[in-house]
Amino acid sequence: MARLILIGTLAWWLMGTMIGPGACWAATKLLPVANGHDLQSQVKATANKVIPAVVSIASTVMVRDQAFSDDALPFGLFKEPPARRQYGQGSGVIVSSDGYIVTNNHVVAEAVDVEVVLADRRQFKGKVVATDPKTDVAVVKINATNLPAVTWGDSSHLAVGDFVLAIGNPLGLSRTVTFGIVSAVGRADIGLADFEDFIQTDAPINPGNSGGALVNINGELVGINTAIASPTGGSVGVGFAIPSNMARMAMQSLIKTGRVVRGFLGASTQDVSPQLGKIFRLPDVKGAVVTDVHAKGSAERAGLKRGDVIVRFDSRDVMDSGHLRNLVAQSQIGSKHRLELMRDGKSYVAELVVQEAPRERTKKSQALSASASTVHPLSGVVFDDVTQPLARQMDLPVTSGVVVMDIEEGSLAESSGLQPGDVVLELNRQPIANFNAFQRLADPLKPTDLALLLVNRQGNVLYIPIRVE
Repeated sequence: MARLILIGTLAWWLMGTMIGPGACWAATKLLPVANGHDLQSQVKATANKVIPAVVSIASTVMVRDQAFSDDALPFGLFKEPPARRQYGQGSGVIVSSDGYIVTNNHVVAEAVDVEVVLADRRQFKGKVVATDPKTDVAVVKINATNLPAVTWGDSSHLAVGDFVLAIGNPLGLSRTVTFGIVSAVGRADIGLADFEDFIQTDAPINPGNSGGALVNINGELVGINTAIASPTGGSVGVGFAIPSNMARMAMQSLIKTGRVVRGFLGASTQDVSPQLGKIFRLPDVKGAVVTDVHAKGSAERAGLKRGDVIVRFDSRDVMDSGHLRNLVAQSQIGSKHRLELMRDGKSYVAELVVQEAPRERTKKSQALSASASTVHPLSGVVFDDVTQPLARQMDLPVTSGVVVMDIEEGSLAESSGLQPGDVVLELNRQPIANFNAFQRLADPLKPTDLALLLVNRQGNVLYIPIRVE
C-alpha cells in the first residue's frame, strides 16, 4: 500500500494508511531541443539559474506530551508535562528580491522559530507572514535585499511529458537537483489539502523537499513540491507539487490581507458519475452537478438551478466538482465568467459574477429519529419525519424532509451510497416536505424503477441514484 508523505518533516499521513510582492510573470514556452547534448546543456543552465533562489528552512515548534497522573496529586488531577521543542526541515523558494519566500504550510505551521539558510550559506531569521492550510501554502519573509529570485511560470501551460526539475533540500542535502517529466496534471482527491490540483512528477523528491521549486526547462517556477506517494518513505517516482498559479494567487493574498480571499460559486455541487450522466442525459461523464443553490448567492443571481450540470467555465471544460471549485476559487472577486450548462438535456449559458467565499462554513451533524418503512427500490431502508422539535433537539440544518433511520446491510440503497442520517429533500426531482409526501411518491415505484434521492448529509447536498442495473 503506497503511503502519502508530506515531504517536510512536521506532518505525516497515510494513503489508505497515512503517515505522517511577486516577481515577473512569464508564459511557459519550452525551447526546442535538437539532441541530447543540447538538452544536457539546458538542464545545467536551468539548475545553475534556479539553485541560488532555493533555500533551506529549519523550523521549531513547541509540543506537549499527554498529561499524566501523579499519586501525590489529589484524586482525579493530572500533571501537565513541560513543553519541549520539536524540529522540522523543509525548503522554500525566493520569489522576490526583497526577501519573500514561498513554502508549504506544513513546513512552518505553528513554528515559534524559523531559520532560513540561502544557497550561499548565509543565515537569516525568518518571519512567517501568513499561512493557508487549505492549499498548504505559506509565506516567509527575511530581512534582506538584492536576493536571487525565480521567475513565475504559468502552470496552466504544463502538459504531460514536459521536462521539469525539482530543486530543494531532501534529507538535509542542500542544493539538490533532480530531473524528470510531468506525469499528470490536475490530480485531486489525494487528501492533502482542501483545494487540490496537483502536478504529478517522476522527478525524484524526498522528505525535506517540501516547499522547494518545481521548474520547467527554462527555469520558470511551475510548482511548489509538497508530497510523495511511496511504500518505503522514499522517492519511487510519484511526487506532487502545488501548481504555480494556485501558489502565486495564495501568496499574493496572504501578503496583502493575511489570508487567502477566494471566489465562491454560491452553490453545492457533486461529480458526474456514469449513472448520473445517463439520468441527466449528458454526452460525457464530466462536469459538476448543482445540488443546492444558496440564497442570495452568485449562483442564484446567475439563474442556476438544482439539477443543472456545469460543463464549461469560460473556455475550459469542467472535469468535476473539484475542478470547478478551483476555477472559481482562483477567480477575482466581482469578475464575470461564462458558464455553459446542461438543464433537462438542453444547453444553456449563464453569466456568473464571483462572490467572496465565507470565512467559515460550519458543517452541522445530522441525527436519527423513529422508524417507518417503504418499498422497492428503497426496501430495507427505515425513514421518519424531520420535525421542528427534532431539528432543534438534534441541531439539524433542515426542518423538513425525511431522515434515514437505518439501512439493511447488503440492500440496494446501501450499495448505492445512502447512509443513516441522510435527510431526503427530493425523490425523483419532487420536493419532500414530510414522510406522507415521501410515501406517496415512493409507493408507486417498481423494483426496477429509478429512485433519484437528493439528500442533505452533514450540511452537504448531493444526489444519490438508486436503481437495479
